[in-house]
Amino acid sequence: MLGRKVAFAAYDRVLNYNIDMEVIVHHLGDVKFEAVARGHRLLCDQPAENHGGDTGMTPPELLLCSLGTCAGYYAAEYLRTRGLSTEGLAVRVVGEKATQPTRLGSFRVEVTVPNLDPRHEAGILRAVKACLIHNTLLHAPAVEIALETRVPAAIG
Repeated sequence: MLGRKVAFAAYDRVLNYNIDMEVIVHHLGDVKFEAVARGHRLLCDQPAENHGGDTGMTPPELLLCSLGTCAGYYAAEYLRTRGLSTEGLAVRVVGEKATQPTRLGSFRVEVTVPNLDPRHEAGILRAVKACLIHNTLLHAPAVEIALETRVPAAIG
């Protein structure tokens, strides 16, 4: 695996890519994948009705996870920096599918903070709206898709 990472890094240097974050995804068979980032591993799979083994979340569910955990992080940081309790902090994210093209067309993020003093409501909403993933979804990034048929050799 390290050799493949070195090869990807070499390719990025050749193309002059500036990379702030990276995830490498490996096909494990059928419709199951493993995503690796900073030594952490995550399985992605499909439910049985989509020919999967249901051993992990689907890609859209992972997107909802990303938005929810980011919102939760910003909420927790708001509470922590003010010495407020994070007990019971929870985030629920729902997505609605859209078509033409197939995509998630809308999201709803519900942040639960039990016993929050009303004077902190606007502040915590502001904090959650500063979430990197929330802002990324609001301001669509450029997405480049490249096809590689061989892994380039490691460079120096």
